[in-house]
Amino acid sequence: MIERSLFSEEHNLFRASARRFVEERIAPFHAEWEKAGQVSREIWAEAGEGGFLCCSVPEEYGGVGADFTFGAIFTEELARVGSTGPAFHLHSEIVAPYITAYGTEEQKRKWLPGLVNGSVITAVAMSEPGAGSDLQNIRTTAIADGDDYVINGQKVFISNGQLADLVVLACKTDPAAGGKGVSLVLVEGDRAGFTRGRNLDKIGYKAQDTSELFFNDVRVPKSNLLGVEGRGFKQLMQQLPQERLVIAVRSATIVETALDWTLDYTKQRKAFGKSISDFQNTQFKLAEVKSQAVMLRVYVDKCIELHLKGDLTAVDAAMAKMQSTEMMCQVLDDCLQLFGGYGYMWEYPIARAWADNRMARIAGGTSEIMKQIISRDILQD
Repeated sequence: MIERSLFSEEHNLFRASARRFVEERIAPFHAEWEKAGQVSREIWAEAGEGGFLCCSVPEEYGGVGADFTFGAIFTEELARVGSTGPAFHLHSEIVAPYITAYGTEEQKRKWLPGLVNGSVITAVAMSEPGAGSDLQNIRTTAIADGDDYVINGQKVFISNGQLADLVVLACKTDPAAGGKGVSLVLVEGDRAGFTRGRNLDKIGYKAQDTSELFFNDVRVPKSNLLGVEGRGFKQLMQQLPQERLVIAVRSATIVETALDWTLDYTKQRKAFGKSISDFQNTQFKLAEVKSQAVMLRVYVDKCIELHLKGDLTAVDAAMAKMQSTEMMCQVLDDCLQLFGGYGYMWEYPIARAWADNRMARIAGGTSEIMKQIISRDILQD
């Protein structure tokens, strides 16, 4: 592997601590969480106590004011053990930045300390039954009524939906204005009229609670508006590159990890009197995966570098997200094939990774949407 140049000794110490936490407090309990359909609230508190949540939140709001690389490291370490239950990356690298970037001083002081210590679990609610990637056409409304907004609508596929104490809700404050009528509103989990549907039964990601959310005349004060009314769509677009980069970071690590699992298995497994790794087909496939892993890692690390300087564009992030998830899914399929029948057994991590990570080509914007973003850029002249 080409040596990574992003990290200092401080980063390496943080990685060692994160790896220890993940191996001792996450991996041994993940099978239990898969059966339960969600992780425990206690693990959120432990992650907060260990300093692994919302590393980029400024010190005055309870964080440490670190850069994105610390969150990326924690995301990598979770991916390395095949952990999909605790949606820490969503909470820390996607939701917290909305509040940090657009929140009022009162909102930051009220919510960010709880996000950092794990006592407040968050979700972001964009997708609807009739609007997934097409965010301009969401139908959930928040209509002004005196000093309040009255919210009505439905969301679907919401990670942390069962556990969330606070939801960043994408809604229409002006239904007639299209994308210019979208706003972001903070909704507390205990608001009257806010209900959670069933914990959705998914192909993978069994340990992560993913829910439908329903809003029936939910009243929230106008002080819960996040940012500027009518600027929600723009705010979403400003934050989506980091979300897509997080997905790419995770995908690159899963490719590397799948290669490690497959190398170990093919060296040990015998067929026709020799190791599977002795067959030319296996050797060629492993060579392909190794080459893909190295090239993907170099590009994703470059995107992290650009992001740290504020230079990561929406197109850069779209390419990273599209290529990393497409490559990951192909690699997982190829590696599973080398496991033979055992690759289809849930007890093998390659099987869980194969089932879990198919959703990466959909979440955060489908591959087709990424292609639209990229093609629009190259054809704009």
